[in-house]
Amino acid sequence: MSVLPNPTGASRAGWTRGVVFIHATPKALCAHIQWALESVLGSRVSLDWRDQPAGPGMMRADLSWTGAPGTGAAVASALKGFAGIRYEITEDASPGVDGARWSYTPSLGILHTRTSANGDLVIGEDRLREIIRLAQGSGEAMAEMIEECLGSDHDAELDIFRHAGEGAPVRWLHKVG
Repeated sequence: MSVLPNPTGASRAGWTRGVVFIHATPKALCAHIQWALESVLGSRVSLDWRDQPAGPGMMRADLSWTGAPGTGAAVASALKGFAGIRYEITEDASPGVDGARWSYTPSLGILHTRTSANGDLVIGEDRLREIIRLAQGSGEAMAEMIEECLGSDHDAELDIFRHAGEGAPVRWLHKVG
């Protein structure tokens, strides 16, 4: 499903696009999630909910969107109040604006990472300097902190939900290791 908001008089120059992946949600939240997305995107949304084989009683859906930079953050904020869901949101880089990815699991919470124009995750200079300082010369500690920045724990927890279901659409966000 795709949504292209229809702002009155707004130019599409400088817009970006992204995808919302609801990997798993209780059935009772499906309509509420749809309403939250409609509120942020300013357009009617019709999600194709499918059973999530990796979670009995859970549903999955995805949505491609187009909007102004920052739309991904607004979607992540709108979804943060829903308990028991697992999701990812991507926002492609646009002129002058880094892309982003938000990953959420109930056990790990939310992870926000910047992405480059080709989709690679980006760790900023200040964060790398902090990792070097905190690692105190330990290569193992440095590797652990970098893996944390890359969202390895989130990827490990979400992988089963990403790939569940015969013929389910899969979008590889990145490959670590």
